[in-house]
Amino acid sequence: MAKLILKKTPMREQPPEERIHNFNEVPYGYSEEEAVAEANRCLQCKDPPCIAGCPVEIDIPGFINQIALKNFQGAIDKLKETNFLPAICGRVCPQEDQCEKYCVLGKKAESVAIGRLERFAADWEADKGKVKIPPQANPTGKKVAVVGAGPAGLTAAGELIKRGHQVTVFEALHKEGGVLVYGIPEFRLPKAIVAREVDFLRQMGVEFVASFVVGKTQTVDELLEEFDTLFLGTGAGLPWFMQIPGENLNGIYSANEYLTRVNLMKAYLFPQYDTPIVRGKRVATSGGGNVAMDSARTALRLGAEKSMIIYRRSRRELPARIEEIEHAEEEGVKFEFLTLPVAYHADKRGWVKEMECIRMRLGEPDSSGRRRPLPIEGSNFKIPVDVVVVAIGQSPNPLVPSTTPGLETGKHGNITTDVATGRTSKKAVFAGGDIATGAATVILAMGAGKIAAKAINEYLKTGKW
Repeated sequence: MAKLILKKTPMREQPPEERIHNFNEVPYGYSEEEAVAEANRCLQCKDPPCIAGCPVEIDIPGFINQIALKNFQGAIDKLKETNFLPAICGRVCPQEDQCEKYCVLGKKAESVAIGRLERFAADWEADKGKVKIPPQANPTGKKVAVVGAGPAGLTAAGELIKRGHQVTVFEALHKEGGVLVYGIPEFRLPKAIVAREVDFLRQMGVEFVASFVVGKTQTVDELLEEFDTLFLGTGAGLPWFMQIPGENLNGIYSANEYLTRVNLMKAYLFPQYDTPIVRGKRVATSGGGNVAMDSARTALRLGAEKSMIIYRRSRRELPARIEEIEHAEEEGVKFEFLTLPVAYHADKRGWVKEMECIRMRLGEPDSSGRRRPLPIEGSNFKIPVDVVVVAIGQSPNPLVPSTTPGLETGKHGNITTDVATGRTSKKAVFAGGDIATGAATVILAMGAGKIAAKAINEYLKTGKW
C-alpha cells in the first residue's frame, strides 16, 4: 500500500515583496510532476462524497485519476463533460467549503488539492493548444436568449448549445465575463483566462452580443418576440452603502466602481488606458469578504503606503477565503477588527481625510451563526485616510425587473425563482445566479446556470410551463 501523504503538494507563488508591485497572477500553478504527485494522493473512493460538494457535479475522482495516469487530455475531457469553465473554477472557487470539504482524505490529513488539479488540467490544454469541442446534439431549431455573460449565463449557454439549441448571449458591458472580468483582479484571475473560456463557448457556436443593455436597448418582452425562451443571469451589480454621514465625499468608492475601473477598464495602466483612478496613500476598505480583500490588495498595487481592512467582527468571522486573507496579510494589508465606520470627514476641498469609527464587541450569535457585533459606547476614534472603498455587499440592479411586467422579485430586488428549475413567475423566462440569490460565489452561479439549462431544455422539448 502506498504511503499516505498528509500534506498537499505546495503551489509556488510570486513572493509578496514582488507581487505588490505588479498585477501578475500570484500562484504559478502546478508543473506536470507536481500535479501527478498531488493526484496520487486521491484515495479514489468508490462512493466519493466530494462530487456531492460540487455544484456542477464534476466527476472529481475520474479527472484526478487521469492526471495520476499522466493522461492530461483525458483529465480535461472528463472535466468538460460537466464544466465549461475549469480554468476559472480552479482559480476562484472556494473549494475548501465545497468539494475539498468533503474529501475523505481530509479526515486524517489535508484534503486533495482538487482546485489546483482542475486549474492544472485546464492550463495544460491551453498550453498544448489542443482544445477539443465536445460532441453536440443535432440542431433543434429553438432559440434561447441569455442575458448576462457572467458565470451563470456562460454556463447556461454552454449547456444549451451542447443540447442543440441556438444560443445568443447579451452582455451590457464591452467585455464578456461579468464579475469574472470587472470584479476579480488580474492577479487572481487573468482576463486572458476568461477570454479563453469565452472563446471556447464561441467555438461551440454561442453568439455573443456586447454593449447590449437589456431593459434599455431592448426589453425582455421584445427579446421574447424573437426567442423561444430567455435566461436571466445579470448578477448583483448594485452596490450597498452604509448610509452614514460623509459617504458621498470625493475619494469614497463602492468596490464595484473601484474594481471595475482597475480590472476591466485598466486604470492601473493610466495614461495608456484613459481611465483615471485616485491612487491613495492611506486606503481603507470597509468589509471582510473576498471583494474587500481584492480591493485592499489592489490598493497596494496602485501604490498605497498603507492599505487597511476595517471589519466589524473578529478575524474568526471573516467571510473571505482563507487563501485570500493569508495573501492579504503576506502583502502587508493591515486589519482593524471589531471596528465599524460611523462617519467620514472632509478636507477643505471636499475630499475624504478621516474615517470616524467606533469599537465593537461580540454578543450572541445572530441568524448567520456568527456572533453579533455590538458598539462600545464612547469608543469613537478617527483614522486618517485619503481613499475609502466600501465593500459590504451588493444586490441585483433593478433595471431588468423594473422593465419586465409579470416578473416577481423579493424584498431585496432578487428575482423570485423555483430553486429546482430556475423558473420565474413569467412564462418562458428563467433566472439564476446572483440575480436570484443575491451576491454569492462563482461556482454557485454556475450551478444555477446548469440547473436552469436542464429545465429550459425540458421546456423547449415539451412546451409545458
